[in-house]
Amino acid sequence: MGCRICPRLCGADRREGRGFCGVGDLPVLARAALHPWEEPCISGKNGSGTVFFSGCNLRCVFCQNYDVSTGAKGRQVTVARLRQIYEELIQKGAHNINLVTPSHYAPAIVQSLQTPLGVPVVWNSNGYESVETLRTLAGKVQVYLPDLKYLDGALSGRYSGAADYPRIACDAIDEMVRQRGPYVLDQDGMLVSGVMIRHLILPGQLDNTFDVIDYVAAHFPKKTVLFSLMCQYVPCGRASEYPEINRILTQEEYDRAESYLRFSPIDEGYMQDMLSASEAYIPPFDFQGV
Repeated sequence: MGCRICPRLCGADRREGRGFCGVGDLPVLARAALHPWEEPCISGKNGSGTVFFSGCNLRCVFCQNYDVSTGAKGRQVTVARLRQIYEELIQKGAHNINLVTPSHYAPAIVQSLQTPLGVPVVWNSNGYESVETLRTLAGKVQVYLPDLKYLDGALSGRYSGAADYPRIACDAIDEMVRQRGPYVLDQDGMLVSGVMIRHLILPGQLDNTFDVIDYVAAHFPKKTVLFSLMCQYVPCGRASEYPEINRILTQEEYDRAESYLRFSPIDEGYMQDMLSASEAYIPPFDFQGV
């Protein structure tokens, strides 16, 4: 049977070639290093042990990691080497192992996590996930860090090539919450179990952001999930082909989004400041640690 790991159900034989994600079945990595720029409950004092996987099942025209996600820039590793990379990051002081855009390598990652690591595993994904695949991760992933990019199928079709993204992502996040339950912070304020939902504000698309905030506030009881509102958008990838998003947020857009979140029922999470909208925060995909 061909690949059915993600909602694309592309049917590719990834042992022989590449799927819609642009890669085969063995993990391809672009970087593995301590990362200080996640939310405080993820990065902590030492940094999060981020492992950046190449390839992606979305086609976000504005992707900050475009060469990695669409160009599949990276080095292929075995499952044994992947496990070794986790252990090397832990030895360097990583608070957790943060798997970035991992979904299309789920079977290999499950193999790499057969033995517990001793630190939380963070599943840092775009939210476009198969519930069936997520169930294979139960007990192996402690923290889910999904995007909820859109609740507007026209936007998700235009900018990410997935008109069904809203339904798929909402179902996936429900499964993540079902597995982990309400979030848990340790005595140092580190997220050790649970779900934190991220949403990136797109220029000119505040109604989508307001809809996401409203959905999270209404759908999840208090103390169930954390919410992270991100304003780090800078036009990357093919954003120049879409003039309406070929810019950073304005101060007015930022202020409106901040005010909407502040006056919503959500009071558990984070919001970035506007200084985060800089290419300086995009890590170099130089194969460090691979």
